[in-house]
Amino acid sequence: MVLYLLILLFVVIGIYWLLTLPAKQIAAIVMTAGPVVVIIVGGVLTLLRRGAIGFPLIIMGVSWWRRIRSKRSTSSDKGNKSTVRSAHLEMELDHDTGEMDGKLLTGHRQGARLSSLSEEELLSLISEFRSDTESLSLLESFLDRYHPDWRDRTDSAASGNQGHRSDFDNMTRQEAYQILGLQPQASQEEIHQAWKRLIKGVHPDSGGSDFLAAKINAARDILLQQQS
Repeated sequence: MVLYLLILLFVVIGIYWLLTLPAKQIAAIVMTAGPVVVIIVGGVLTLLRRGAIGFPLIIMGVSWWRRIRSKRSTSSDKGNKSTVRSAHLEMELDHDTGEMDGKLLTGHRQGARLSSLSEEELLSLISEFRSDTESLSLLESFLDRYHPDWRDRTDSAASGNQGHRSDFDNMTRQEAYQILGLQPQASQEEIHQAWKRLIKGVHPDSGGSDFLAAKINAARDILLQQQS
């Protein structure tokens, strides 16, 4: 009887303390500490030979903790982005939506997002990027995705990139991780999963980009070779 009174007193004090906090903080505390408290109470009751109550509480607490962990893992996977950087552009690929956008790193529009520019402004960048094949390929990838008929309104020679670079021997391991949106020491399974998600969105058969597909394939190969 005394034990139950102590537990009840502990619960009442805890609730009173929680009510003094902001709503968001209460929710965060309950989600974080709730499973632990339930497991501890269940463990204490089990040790005191109240297993009929304590053991179900332990199971409930463990199940609750696993659900929270699963939700956190899922939410952390959302919003993952890969980054491909060149001399003039930093292109981002969204793993969840397959959308891409880029930021200009040089020129009078430095800092501007490609998505904020008109088609005419984007086409004007072709001449600026002509000396850098990689930047030009990234720009063309964006144009192909969001302005698929842009080539019909430009000189066929304007692109100056009729053949995409297929040799990525100079790609560093760090760049490969950035392209696939992975952290260093990622497992082979994580590399395969990231590659699979990205290649679906940029593969030429799906209306994507030859250059980005080759870049993603090269990043995967480099990381897998170094792990083998």
